[in-house]
Amino acid sequence: MTPAAGELHPLSAFLRPWFSAGTPEISRLNAAARERGLVTGNGAALCFVAPRAGAGGYEEHAFLTGEIATRPDNRHDLFNALIWLAFPRTKALLNRRHVAALREARVRASPVRGPLRDALTQFDECGVVVAGSRPELWSALCAHRWREVFADRREELRRSTRFLVFGHASHDALAAPFVGLCGKALFFEVDDAWLRLADQAALAALDARLAALFDTRRFTPRDWQPLPLLGIPGATADNERPDYYDDRRQFRPARTMRPGSSPGNR
Repeated sequence: MTPAAGELHPLSAFLRPWFSAGTPEISRLNAAARERGLVTGNGAALCFVAPRAGAGGYEEHAFLTGEIATRPDNRHDLFNALIWLAFPRTKALLNRRHVAALREARVRASPVRGPLRDALTQFDECGVVVAGSRPELWSALCAHRWREVFADRREELRRSTRFLVFGHASHDALAAPFVGLCGKALFFEVDDAWLRLADQAALAALDARLAALFDTRRFTPRDWQPLPLLGIPGATADNERPDYYDDRRQFRPARTMRPGSSPGNR
Protein backbone atom coordinates (compact mmCIF):
# COMPACT_ATOMS: atom_id res chain seq x y z
CA MET A 1 0.00 0.00 0.00
CA THR A 2 1.14 3.56 -0.64
CA PRO A 3 2.06 5.55 2.49
CA ALA A 4 0.52 8.68 3.96
CA ALA A 5 2.70 11.60 5.07
CA GLY A 6 2.62 10.51 8.71
CA GLU A 7 3.79 7.04 7.74
CA LEU A 8 6.98 8.14 5.99
CA HIS A 9 10.21 6.84 7.45
CA PRO A 10 12.52 9.57 8.80
CA LEU A 11 14.93 8.97 5.89
CA SER A 12 12.03 9.61 3.49
CA ALA A 13 10.90 12.76 5.28
CA PHE A 14 12.39 15.12 2.66
CA LEU A 15 9.65 13.84 0.32
CA ARG A 16 6.90 14.98 2.70
CA PRO A 17 6.05 18.24 0.80
CA TRP A 18 4.47 16.12 -1.95
CA PHE A 19 2.13 14.61 0.67
CA SER A 20 0.70 17.95 1.80
CA ALA A 21 -2.75 17.07 0.42
CA GLY A 22 -2.54 13.35 1.18
CA THR A 23 -0.86 10.52 -0.65
CA PRO A 24 -0.21 11.92 -4.16
CA GLU A 25 -2.06 10.27 -7.02
CA ILE A 26 -0.84 10.21 -10.61
CA SER A 27 -2.84 13.31 -11.56
CA ARG A 28 -1.09 15.39 -8.88
CA LEU A 29 2.30 13.96 -9.74
CA ASN A 30 1.74 14.95 -13.36
CA ALA A 31 0.60 18.43 -12.39
CA ALA A 32 3.81 18.93 -10.43
CA ALA A 33 5.91 17.64 -13.36
CA ARG A 34 4.12 19.94 -15.86
CA GLU A 35 4.43 22.95 -13.58
CA ARG A 36 8.19 22.47 -13.40
CA GLY A 37 8.67 21.53 -17.05
CA LEU A 38 10.34 18.21 -16.26
CA VAL A 39 11.66 15.98 -19.04
CA THR A 40 13.22 12.56 -19.48
CA GLY A 41 16.65 11.90 -20.95
CA ASN A 42 15.64 12.74 -24.54
CA GLY A 43 13.94 16.01 -23.59
CA ALA A 44 10.45 14.47 -23.81
CA ALA A 45 7.92 15.99 -21.41
CA LEU A 46 7.67 13.84 -18.30
CA CYS A 47 4.34 12.10 -17.70
CA PHE A 48 3.47 9.39 -15.18
CA VAL A 49 1.13 6.79 -16.72
CA ALA A 50 -0.22 3.36 -15.90
CA PRO A 51 1.93 0.68 -17.56
CA ARG A 52 0.97 0.01 -21.18
CA ALA A 53 0.99 -3.46 -22.71
CA GLY A 54 3.70 -3.79 -25.34
CA ALA A 55 5.33 -0.50 -24.38
CA GLY A 56 8.83 -2.01 -24.49
CA GLY A 57 11.64 -1.54 -22.01
CA TYR A 58 11.15 1.00 -19.23
CA GLU A 59 14.20 3.15 -19.96
CA GLU A 60 13.81 3.39 -23.75
CA HIS A 61 10.07 3.97 -23.53
CA ALA A 62 10.61 6.79 -21.03
CA PHE A 63 13.42 8.23 -23.16
CA LEU A 64 11.37 8.30 -26.36
CA THR A 65 7.90 9.18 -25.07
CA GLY A 66 8.42 10.85 -21.68
CA GLU A 67 6.08 8.27 -20.13
CA ILE A 68 7.14 6.84 -16.76
CA ALA A 69 5.32 3.59 -16.06
CA THR A 70 3.65 4.09 -12.66
CA ARG A 71 1.32 1.44 -11.26
CA PRO A 72 -1.59 2.89 -9.23
CA ASP A 73 -1.43 2.26 -5.48
CA ASN A 74 2.08 0.85 -5.77
CA ARG A 75 4.58 2.08 -3.19
CA HIS A 76 7.69 1.26 -5.24
CA ASP A 77 6.43 3.19 -8.27
CA LEU A 78 5.20 6.10 -6.15
CA PHE A 79 8.66 6.57 -4.68
CA ASN A 80 10.19 6.36 -8.16
CA ALA A 81 7.88 9.19 -9.25
CA LEU A 82 8.73 11.25 -6.18
CA ILE A 83 12.47 10.90 -6.83
CA TRP A 84 11.82 12.15 -10.38
CA LEU A 85 10.29 15.25 -8.76
CA ALA A 86 13.04 15.63 -6.16
CA PHE A 87 16.03 14.95 -8.45
CA PRO A 88 14.76 15.66 -11.99
CA ARG A 89 18.12 16.44 -13.57
CA THR A 90 19.79 13.35 -12.19
CA LYS A 91 16.92 11.02 -13.10
CA ALA A 92 16.88 12.38 -16.67
CA LEU A 93 20.64 11.97 -16.94
CA LEU A 94 20.46 8.39 -15.64
CA ASN A 95 17.75 7.68 -18.22
CA ARG A 96 19.95 9.05 -21.00
CA ARG A 97 23.00 7.07 -19.86
CA HIS A 98 20.95 3.87 -19.61
CA VAL A 99 19.64 4.21 -23.16
CA ALA A 100 23.07 5.10 -24.54
CA ALA A 101 24.54 2.00 -22.88
CA LEU A 102 21.72 -0.17 -24.23
CA ARG A 103 22.28 1.07 -27.76
CA GLU A 104 26.03 0.66 -27.45
CA ALA A 105 25.51 -2.96 -26.39
CA ARG A 106 23.26 -3.55 -29.42
CA VAL A 107 25.92 -2.21 -31.77
CA ARG A 108 28.39 -4.65 -30.23
CA ALA A 109 25.73 -7.40 -30.32
CA SER A 110 26.54 -7.99 -26.66
CA PRO A 111 23.99 -9.74 -24.39
CA VAL A 112 25.89 -8.55 -21.29
CA ARG A 113 24.51 -5.61 -19.33
CA GLY A 114 27.97 -4.37 -18.45
CA PRO A 115 29.28 -2.65 -15.31
CA LEU A 116 27.99 0.82 -16.24
CA ARG A 117 24.37 -0.26 -16.52
CA ASP A 118 24.71 -2.33 -13.35
CA ALA A 119 26.09 0.69 -11.49
CA LEU A 120 23.36 3.00 -12.82
CA THR A 121 20.66 0.52 -11.84
CA GLN A 122 22.09 0.03 -8.36
CA PHE A 123 22.24 3.74 -7.68
CA ASP A 124 18.78 4.34 -9.16
CA GLU A 125 17.32 1.66 -6.90
CA CYS A 126 19.44 1.98 -3.74
CA GLY A 127 21.61 5.10 -4.01
CA VAL A 128 22.33 7.43 -1.10
CA VAL A 129 23.93 10.85 -1.35
CA VAL A 130 26.04 11.75 1.67
CA ALA A 131 26.60 15.52 1.67
CA GLY A 132 28.90 16.84 4.33
CA SER A 133 31.45 19.44 5.31
CA ARG A 134 33.68 16.94 7.15
CA PRO A 135 35.21 14.60 4.56
CA GLU A 136 37.14 12.83 7.29
CA LEU A 137 33.84 11.45 8.57
CA TRP A 138 33.14 10.03 5.13
CA SER A 139 36.60 8.49 5.06
CA ALA A 140 35.87 6.82 8.37
CA LEU A 141 32.59 5.45 7.00
CA CYS A 142 34.44 4.10 3.96
CA ALA A 143 36.77 2.34 6.42
CA HIS A 144 33.67 0.89 8.16
CA ARG A 145 34.47 2.64 11.42
CA TRP A 146 30.75 2.65 12.09
CA ARG A 147 30.70 3.13 15.85
CA GLU A 148 33.27 5.92 15.70
CA VAL A 149 31.20 7.97 13.25
CA PHE A 150 27.63 7.09 14.13
CA ALA A 151 28.04 6.94 17.93
CA ASP A 152 31.27 8.55 19.18
CA ARG A 153 31.11 11.49 16.73
CA ARG A 154 27.34 11.53 16.43
CA GLU A 155 26.76 15.21 17.19
CA GLU A 156 29.55 16.28 14.82
CA LEU A 157 27.95 14.11 12.14
CA ARG A 158 24.51 15.62 12.76
CA ARG A 159 25.88 19.16 12.44
CA SER A 160 27.98 18.54 9.35
CA THR A 161 26.28 15.89 7.23
CA ARG A 162 23.00 15.13 5.49
CA PHE A 163 21.99 11.72 4.18
CA LEU A 164 19.66 11.87 1.17
CA VAL A 165 18.24 8.53 0.05
CA PHE A 166 18.02 8.64 -3.74
CA GLY A 167 17.07 5.03 -4.48
CA HIS A 168 13.33 4.51 -4.75
CA ALA A 169 13.65 0.82 -3.86
CA SER A 170 15.33 1.88 -0.60
CA HIS A 171 12.43 4.21 0.21
CA ASP A 172 10.07 1.31 -0.48
CA ALA A 173 12.08 -0.93 1.87
CA LEU A 174 12.19 1.76 4.57
CA ALA A 175 8.41 1.51 4.84
CA ALA A 176 9.10 -1.85 6.53
CA PRO A 177 12.80 -1.68 7.46
CA PHE A 178 14.78 -4.78 8.30
CA VAL A 179 18.17 -5.56 9.84
CA GLY A 180 20.86 -5.29 7.20
CA LEU A 181 19.07 -2.80 4.92
CA CYS A 182 21.92 -1.21 3.00
CA GLY A 183 22.30 1.62 0.49
CA LYS A 184 24.89 2.37 -2.19
CA ALA A 185 26.45 5.69 -1.22
CA LEU A 186 28.62 8.41 -2.65
CA PHE A 187 29.87 11.60 -1.03
CA PHE A 188 29.76 15.29 -1.93
CA GLU A 189 31.73 17.78 0.10
CA VAL A 190 29.56 20.83 0.83
CA ASP A 191 30.11 24.03 2.74
CA ASP A 192 28.25 25.36 5.75
CA ALA A 193 26.19 27.65 3.50
CA TRP A 194 24.71 24.62 1.74
CA LEU A 195 23.94 22.99 5.08
CA ARG A 196 21.91 26.08 6.04
CA LEU A 197 19.80 26.02 2.87
CA ALA A 198 16.11 25.18 3.06
CA ASP A 199 15.35 21.63 1.98
CA GLN A 200 14.12 22.37 -1.54
CA ALA A 201 17.02 24.72 -2.34
CA ALA A 202 19.51 22.19 -0.97
CA LEU A 203 17.93 19.45 -3.09
CA ALA A 204 18.08 21.55 -6.26
CA ALA A 205 21.77 22.37 -5.74
CA LEU A 206 22.60 18.74 -5.00
CA ASP A 207 20.60 17.55 -8.02
CA ALA A 208 22.68 19.77 -10.32
CA ARG A 209 25.96 18.44 -8.90
CA LEU A 210 24.82 14.84 -9.01
CA ALA A 211 23.66 15.09 -12.63
CA ALA A 212 26.96 16.67 -13.64
CA LEU A 213 28.86 13.83 -11.97
CA PHE A 214 26.83 11.13 -13.72
CA ASP A 215 27.31 12.94 -17.02
CA THR A 216 31.09 12.67 -16.82
CA ARG A 217 31.90 9.43 -14.98
CA ARG A 218 31.70 5.85 -16.22
CA PHE A 219 30.81 4.08 -13.01
CA THR A 220 31.00 0.45 -11.95
CA PRO A 221 29.22 -1.16 -8.99
CA ARG A 222 32.48 -1.09 -7.02
CA ASP A 223 32.30 2.70 -6.96
CA TRP A 224 29.49 2.65 -4.40
CA GLN A 225 30.18 2.60 -0.69
CA PRO A 226 27.88 0.23 1.25
CA LEU A 227 25.99 2.20 3.90
CA PRO A 228 23.79 0.52 6.55
CA LEU A 229 20.71 2.75 6.46
CA LEU A 230 19.52 1.95 9.96
CA GLY A 231 22.84 3.19 11.34
CA ILE A 232 22.13 6.78 10.26
CA PRO A 233 21.20 8.89 13.30
CA GLY A 234 17.44 9.21 13.50
CA ALA A 235 16.76 6.20 11.27
CA THR A 236 15.66 4.10 14.26
CA ALA A 237 15.36 4.76 17.97
CA ASP A 238 17.49 1.67 18.57
CA ASN A 239 20.62 3.35 17.24
CA GLU A 240 20.64 5.85 20.10
CA ARG A 241 22.53 3.14 22.00
CA PRO A 242 26.25 2.98 21.12
CA ASP A 243 26.24 -0.82 21.36
CA TYR A 244 23.76 -0.95 18.48
CA TYR A 245 26.78 -0.54 16.20
CA ASP A 246 28.40 -3.70 17.51
CA ASP A 247 25.93 -5.87 15.56
CA ARG A 248 27.97 -7.34 12.71
CA ARG A 249 24.85 -8.40 10.83
CA GLN A 250 24.65 -4.74 9.81
CA PHE A 251 27.99 -3.15 10.60
CA ARG A 252 30.54 -5.35 8.93
CA PRO A 253 34.33 -4.89 8.92
CA ALA A 254 35.85 -3.14 5.94
CA ARG A 255 36.84 -4.76 2.71
CA THR A 256 39.54 -3.27 0.53
CA MET A 257 38.07 -0.96 -2.14
CA ARG A 258 39.91 -0.15 -5.33
CA PRO A 259 41.65 3.24 -5.70
CA GLY A 260 39.37 5.97 -6.97
CA SER A 261 36.20 4.41 -5.56
CA SER A 262 33.46 6.28 -3.70
CA PRO A 263 33.54 9.26 -6.08
CA GLY A 264 32.13 12.73 -5.83
CA ASN A 265 33.90 13.96 -2.74
CA ARG A 266 35.00 17.27 -4.15
